Amino acid sequence: MTWPDSIHAGETERLEPLVRRVLAPNPSPYTFTGTQTWLVGAGGDIAVIDPGPADEAHIDAILRAVGDAEVSAILCTHTHRDHSPGSRPLAACTGAAIMGCAPLVLADDGPRADAAFDPDYAPDRVMADGDIISGDGWTLEAVATPGHTSNHLCFALTETGALFTGDHVMKWSTSVVSPPDGDMGDYMASLKRLYDRDDRIYYPAHGPAAEKPRQLVRGMMGHRKAREKQILTLLEQGPERVPAMVDIMYKGLDPRLHGAAERSVLAHLIDLEKRGLATGSEGQSWSQG
Repeated sequence: MTWPDSIHAGETERLEPLVRRVLAPNPSPYTFTGTQTWLVGAGGDIAVIDPGPADEAHIDAILRAVGDAEVSAILCTHTHRDHSPGSRPLAACTGAAIMGCAPLVLADDGPRADAAFDPDYAPDRVMADGDIISGDGWTLEAVATPGHTSNHLCFALTETGALFTGDHVMKWSTSVVSPPDGDMGDYMASLKRLYDRDDRIYYPAHGPAAEKPRQLVRGMMGHRKAREKQILTLLEQGPERVPAMVDIMYKGLDPRLHGAAERSVLAHLIDLEKRGLATGSEGQSWSQG
């Protein structure tokens, strides 16, 4: 399968018989071309995964794609506001139940103004790891993958081996892990969990599909371990503050992404502190543990 170079907001594309996507009009340095809303099913009823922002044009595009089918479930991988707010207007239009990740009320102190938490998310059903929702010719199983957020879920389409990965694994970029809700230890454990699975393909909420998923996850784990090694090397040379670490570690970084890099470095430091390898606090210098 060749991924299109140009993807237009509002368009619907069929990736395989049971899978279509609709692109939301919210491109940014953090969302790439925008949030991809996934439609699962080819019969009388379908599931909608990550309805995206509460954007009228995007909701209209989803409804056009649904057509005469029934929406039997609206699933959310997590509650950043580029993923879950669209669940409410879509439910109002279709009568479908909102389900998936647990609600999360937390002030987002990270830099992602486009992806702050959605405080109004109110699911009709919270799905735990292993829970299943099924419809006409399709079955989706929740796979708990905390790390990017504490409530993050992926959804496995058991009929085809596809996994909808939300923001946990994306081909175009690594995921931002922003404390206090984002947890690097959990994120690494969730990556290992996916590596141990045998999914055929990943469909993320942003960017192209991953047709070699285990290879991608292996590379991501290696990347995070390399970042950790960089941090430990810097701490060996003396106390360091997070912004200075980012300047050294992320040469040539888009200035708009500097804040996100700081959050991920902080997440690494907090994880290292839990393991006795670093000591410090947010906004202050960090040292070897």
